[in-house]
Amino acid sequence: MSKRVKEMLMADIRQRVGDNQDMLLIDASRLDAVTTNRFRLSLREQEITALTVRNTLAKKALNESGITGLDPYLEGSSTLVWGGENIVALSKEITRWAKDLQQLQIKGGTSEGTSLTPGDVDALSKIPSREELLGQIAAALLSPGANLAAALMGPGAQLASQVEKIGENQEQ
Repeated sequence: MSKRVKEMLMADIRQRVGDNQDMLLIDASRLDAVTTNRFRLSLREQEITALTVRNTLAKKALNESGITGLDPYLEGSSTLVWGGENIVALSKEITRWAKDLQQLQIKGGTSEGTSLTPGDVDALSKIPSREELLGQIAAALLSPGANLAAALMGPGAQLASQVEKIGENQEQ
């Protein structure tokens, strides 16, 4: 491959990756064509991009973009995956696919300049999403008020229940 072609391929990688600093590296080479198409279509629906790259060209292009966290994992067949809502959602989706498809291997990743091992990606996939965390925070903030309201309503509800029973007994 000529130097000019390599430069064009590196420019294409830099252009496609853009400002994304959070990405994963997978090996999808052992997937058959039908499974690969199903996998890529599913990712595309969630606005996740998958790009199979040559390691040396990807390493140079990513280093020029300031992404060095993937260097140790750029060996063998490599596919860059980025996009989605955030790195947690991305890792959840890729981990789910890796569990469903034994041939799909997570090689590593990078988040905000930090290298992620396959174990880190798995741990990241188990973290609650942003919406789940906001829900947990809201529940924690509202629970003291709900507990207070229940405590204040409890004796009144018991009294009303007993008055109702007495009224029913007098009617009979």
